[in-house]
Amino acid sequence: MAIEQDPYGTLLNLPEVAERFGIPVTSVRQLLKDGKLLAVRVDGVLYVPEILLATDEPEPVKGLPGLIMLLRDGRFSEEEILRWMFTTDDSLPGRPADALAENRMTEVRRRAQALGF
Repeated sequence: MAIEQDPYGTLLNLPEVAERFGIPVTSVRQLLKDGKLLAVRVDGVLYVPEILLATDEPEPVKGLPGLIMLLRDGRFSEEEILRWMFTTDDSLPGRPADALAENRMTEVRRRAQALGF
């Protein structure tokens, strides 16, 4: 059952993501493990912020897997990546997660690269 959670907005549990993508839940878990998708834990249950899912394709929003890899290479934990993605950045303007959803990957990637230096 989808829930609302600040600052993430609508969160989908893994079975809901699996249904939306048309894949088994084990494949959603593999996407998380492979760093192609991010999830937050609420009351012991994993949820994926809906904004991180492409609206027209059964896959993560364009650019998300590369961004996750870039930030992991910069030694960011999953929690730190999520915090950064859902914190307002006045230079974007807005949150990096919103910019990704709006297909402004170049701007987000530039800011993420600057974090590593």
